[in-house]
Amino acid sequence: MDLTTIFYYLDEYCKSFEKEFNVRLLSNGENKRKRTLCLSLSEVVTIIVYYHLSGFKTFKDYYLKCQEMGLAFPQAPSYNRFLELKQRALVPITVLTKLIAKHDCDGVSYIDSFSLKVSHNKRIHSHKVFKGLAARGKTSIGYFFGFKLHLIITRKGEIVDFTITPGNITDNNSDLIEKIMRSIQGKVFGDKGYIVNKPLFEKLYTQGVHIVTKIRSNMKNKLIEMSDKLFLKGRGIIESVGNILKNRCNIEHSRYRNPLTLLINVCAGLMAYYFRPDKPSLKTVNY
Repeated sequence: MDLTTIFYYLDEYCKSFEKEFNVRLLSNGENKRKRTLCLSLSEVVTIIVYYHLSGFKTFKDYYLKCQEMGLAFPQAPSYNRFLELKQRALVPITVLTKLIAKHDCDGVSYIDSFSLKVSHNKRIHSHKVFKGLAARGKTSIGYFFGFKLHLIITRKGEIVDFTITPGNITDNNSDLIEKIMRSIQGKVFGDKGYIVNKPLFEKLYTQGVHIVTKIRSNMKNKLIEMSDKLFLKGRGIIESVGNILKNRCNIEHSRYRNPLTLLINVCAGLMAYYFRPDKPSLKTVNY
């Protein structure tokens, strides 16, 4: 999707957001000077989101060298000034990403988690930016220090919901599963890490959510429907989505200097994924 179209959608949203936000904004009674900024909120949000579609690996190179962005926003301030303006986009980007993610569930969903490393393992003890927030976690390829992005998608590759947790939170954590399954209906397919206890499984089942996973080697074998078995084999679709988010949308890096910038970067990357026309998907099969 081109830059002009992305700006149109984001500008329409920011107009509505600013109108509601200013009405609900609390004041301490003091008069504050409201200076006119060189960029509007929608322009700031567009620049942040388009970075994840530009192909640049660092935001600084993108801001200083991207010709398309420079032509579209000739009044853009210096790089250091834009980093200050970037903090103002935290709330609208977070809210919009959550709204965009609320796609209608079609009864077949896939769930998985992806690591968000914020430091090399050898520098964990000297890391200060996310001290008290990030934690050590483990994936199939080893240990890491950072956070986890828990993601639910449809078979068409659309994001249904997401949440970010410290890296030491397990995939089948009861509070996490209940929170992320609130807007889900139908069957949810995941790996062995999403095997939940019987009380939680029954509770979700009564709410209309059926979690389907493979079994561990020390568990008794159970028969499942052929359609569930075929959909379970298609679980690689969410791995493809994770690969796009991490390697093309650049939601993971270790150059953060502020905890808030991680949330902005992840949400902007998810929003950029929403605008991508080439999302991975599974063919719809009726059983």
